[in-house]
Amino acid sequence: MTSLDGRTIFSVTAMPGSLLGLPGVVSEKPYSLTATAHAGAKVSFVSRADFLALVQADPQLSLKMLQVLAAEVRTARQALNH
Repeated sequence: MTSLDGRTIFSVTAMPGSLLGLPGVVSEKPYSLTATAHAGAKVSFVSRADFLALVQADPQLSLKMLQVLAAEVRTARQALNH
């Protein structure tokens, strides 16, 4: 994540199985973070429609989605406070 003047505020290394872009999918707004994949990385794209259908088919995913979003908020707050 970068500031308006281009400084890096924080960066995170995504681990295998990480879910990227969830705030953008949920809010239907462009995601404000960028990602760079290393050579050999396997990346998949899930459309918003497919994601919502999956969540509706398995309501437990809604709780997991909230946990992921809460973790992102915590990480951002910690980065801003350091």
